[in-house]
Amino acid sequence: MTGSIPSVWATGQKPSRSQRLGRYLPESMRHPGKMLPAIAANVIATYTRPGELVIDPMCGIGTTLVEAVHQGRDAAGVEYEDGWARLAVANLAHAARQGATGTGRVVAADARQIPRVLPDLAGQAALVLTSPPYGSQTHGHVRSTRDSGQPGICKWNHRYSRDRTNLAHQSLPTLLEGFTRILAGCARLLRPGGVVAITVRPFRQRGELVDLPGEVITAGQQAGLVFTDRIVCLLCGVGEDRLLNRSSFFQLHEARKAWERGTPIHATAHEDLLIFRIPPAGATAGQMLSAAGERR
Repeated sequence: MTGSIPSVWATGQKPSRSQRLGRYLPESMRHPGKMLPAIAANVIATYTRPGELVIDPMCGIGTTLVEAVHQGRDAAGVEYEDGWARLAVANLAHAARQGATGTGRVVAADARQIPRVLPDLAGQAALVLTSPPYGSQTHGHVRSTRDSGQPGICKWNHRYSRDRTNLAHQSLPTLLEGFTRILAGCARLLRPGGVVAITVRPFRQRGELVDLPGEVITAGQQAGLVFTDRIVCLLCGVGEDRLLNRSSFFQLHEARKAWERGTPIHATAHEDLLIFRIPPAGATAGQMLSAAGERR
């Protein structure tokens, strides 16, 4: 909570599957856009204390919530898709069986209405931790011809939802508008000085790089939040003399195809962790930025 916060976090020392093994139910791997547990755990340890409240307005299978209750924090999540919400509840129950001391709850609802969904939590949260969707589908799981012996590539577990009203299906401007609304609603659940932490990375759309982190910074500011920090969360592992690749099949496949076309792109090896704050009563945005600089 105090002192210097590192600008780079080694959160990819273990692959995602290894980080979840035993700690989450096996069916959790079906979700295509899960937050890395090490990122969630580091954020919660850095910006909250035991007994405080953590909220995730787009909680998916409950990574933020599970890591919070394992650290003795209370947690509340909102999830648009009933199936993922039920899995988040099951993962919280699994955490309780493993000895997690925090309490958690999940509401299946539209996070754009979060002040009405969680009215009893207004002004109570120490931290909001979440991540926006990256479109209607992601890389998911893949089996190539080499793996299956069958021609072509088999792809599964790559869709958030088939519900066309889900934000993941919307155009980027509509997605950002909805995400801004979610952040503004979350601000009403935070106590003065509370933190909003968002994990996000750039992505390519029809070959063009979309600066989603930059767009999210603008969305947070439009929601009345003060942007105070940007941290690199590594998705690759750090070995003694080299980085350990954690990229998916499709990330590497697309990078190779781009190089063949003469476009030197690389697979993403980190996520941006964007930190915003709610100014304490009477504090200005300038004072918040100055305080953040002193902590650095």
